[in-house]
Amino acid sequence: MSDTSRPSPGAASVAAVIPAAGRGVRLGPGAPKALRALNGTPMLVHAVRAMAASRAVSLVVVVAPPDGAAEVKSLLDAHALPERTDFVVVPGGESRQESVRLGLAAVPPGHDIVLVHDAARPLVPVDTVDAVIDAVRAGAKAVVPALPLADTVKEVEPAAVPGEPEPVLATPSRARLRAVQTPQGFERATLVRAHETVTEDVTDDASMAEQLGVQVVVVPGHEEAFKVTRPLDLVLAEAVLARRRLNDGF
Repeated sequence: MSDTSRPSPGAASVAAVIPAAGRGVRLGPGAPKALRALNGTPMLVHAVRAMAASRAVSLVVVVAPPDGAAEVKSLLDAHALPERTDFVVVPGGESRQESVRLGLAAVPPGHDIVLVHDAARPLVPVDTVDAVIDAVRAGAKAVVPALPLADTVKEVEPAAVPGEPEPVLATPSRARLRAVQTPQGFERATLVRAHETVTEDVTDDASMAEQLGVQVVVVPGHEEAFKVTRPLDLVLAEAVLARRRLNDGF
């Protein structure tokens, strides 16, 4: 664990909100994506542990499916979680934006920094979490971890019929593009204002802050903070966990 994970006296208290109400249809039928097992443990538990790994994070709010809060609470109770971190489970909404808003509302006063983290990014390293927190503590109102793109990107005209050829409109310069990850970190007041002001459904909390005219800054992300969306991602995640067990000796 990095030294930056130890909050200095008087440092702003940090809460993490993990929206986990989605079904994850791209992973196929079965349990909601966040509850899929990864090395025998639900992805959600891995994601919660990833947030709690930072000594700066004192509270993790898990936003469960609207009718699944009791199940998620039992799930977390059945797994070992750091005792120094508090955990709360609340029912979510029909959209990710509504779920984050409900999770944010469950954060008690005194937590001036809020992280929003995808449950489907279960393997984000603690150094990435701490880098986001440090940037907010240094004065940024909105922070995202991100990686440079390895592939050339094409802007296309979407086909009317899936699978049909799509004409290329432009080739953006990769030097100006980043692949954004989570956790995204915010000055609490900024995130609250964004959810009170931006009403359209969006998938990225930082883009909501952008719509308010807030400057969003990027810190280095990590290749292991990838999003588990498709079956092949599960294979990759299992491989990462196997390497970690080998390196850590258990």
